[in-house]
Amino acid sequence: MEELMKRLAGIENILSRRMGLADVSASLLPVTEPEGVPVMRISIESQAELPVFVTVSPSQVLCICYLWTEEEIRPERRAEMLEAMMDLNISIPLSNFGRIGQHYVIYGSLAHDASVEDIAIDVAMVADNAIEALDVFTEYLK
Repeated sequence: MEELMKRLAGIENILSRRMGLADVSASLLPVTEPEGVPVMRISIESQAELPVFVTVSPSQVLCICYLWTEEEIRPERRAEMLEAMMDLNISIPLSNFGRIGQHYVIYGSLAHDASVEDIAIDVAMVADNAIEALDVFTEYLK
């Protein structure tokens, strides 16, 4: 846990420097299940409505940002939206679209031993790509 807290502080520090005057806050969320993994919630002031969640497993680091839910999609545009997401997946740097239950997400992944600097870069990229995705896909949402 101590190592995770050091990484959390390092990511927050690097993001604050990279984002200039933007306020960056990071917090460790409580583990709710006995086999659960720690999750960091990172918010960037200008993108506070789209926090990035970071978790580390033995094989990878995941940076995930929740975009919208299934019920927020205009039903008549759903198939078109999914096709557009597939088409854009390749052209979005360091990020991919996915779905967790009813939530559509954008995420990036790194090797489990990625440096704090690399994780911070991925968090910033996922946050930026989430904002762009919302702009692009607004027409498909209610």
